[in-house]
Amino acid sequence: MTTTIDLNSDLGEGYGAWAMGDDKAMLSIVSSANIACGFHAGDPAGLLRTLHEAADRGVAVGAHVSYPDRVGFGRRDMDVAHDELVADVVYQIGALQGLARAAGTRVTYVKPHGALYNRIAGDAKQGRAVIEGVKLADPALVLMGLAGAPILAQAEAAGLATVAEAFADRAYTPQGALVSRREPGAVIHDPALVATRMVQLAKHGTLTAIDGSTIRLAARSICVHGDSPGAVAIARAVREAFEREGIAIRGFAGAPA
Repeated sequence: MTTTIDLNSDLGEGYGAWAMGDDKAMLSIVSSANIACGFHAGDPAGLLRTLHEAADRGVAVGAHVSYPDRVGFGRRDMDVAHDELVADVVYQIGALQGLARAAGTRVTYVKPHGALYNRIAGDAKQGRAVIEGVKLADPALVLMGLAGAPILAQAEAAGLATVAEAFADRAYTPQGALVSRREPGAVIHDPALVATRMVQLAKHGTLTAIDGSTIRLAARSICVHGDSPGAVAIARAVREAFEREGIAIRGFAGAPA
């Protein structure tokens, strides 16, 4: 049986004259694109261009919803009231759905961004608000979350389909959590090392934690951050390693249109 895995990246994160990452190059590599919705990054014209490129390449589209935090790039934790967070999620998904239709594609999943992603991984209260927002926008959407995190079971219990995700360019603790970006070694920059780690994950469901121990991690999708230095080289190294090992790269959410 052929091993299959989804490869995703966070895209559409430029704003006006300020470019972020190389969306066109990344879309030639990945099978799913987590596209900003304007709350942490992204302007309508830029998002539409990225969506057109995703549609042309047959890449699945996800809504990369965030706290309203452009200055902090969505990486500052926020204590948002339940009703506000629900509405923020619905609003962002709806905006991207409209742009996606205009580009000839559709939104098939939702991946929270940055601080919101990390907060709901173990915060059932904010997790409930995100789940409610996704269901109100479209209950057929898949929720992407951190492999092993309680949010996945919480979403499934609420009736949402989920997909577990691992991060190609991030280090893990022995407990299976992401090492904080404030800690040394949290981000891995060596494309060859990242590729080797991801082959290990795809084939064996294990990773080497930052302390050298081996952890189990059940993930169906792997993320390469589009804003990381050398992101395209890392993503390409992972894809080429998968192809050498006979690991098929396929979107988890079905055809985008």
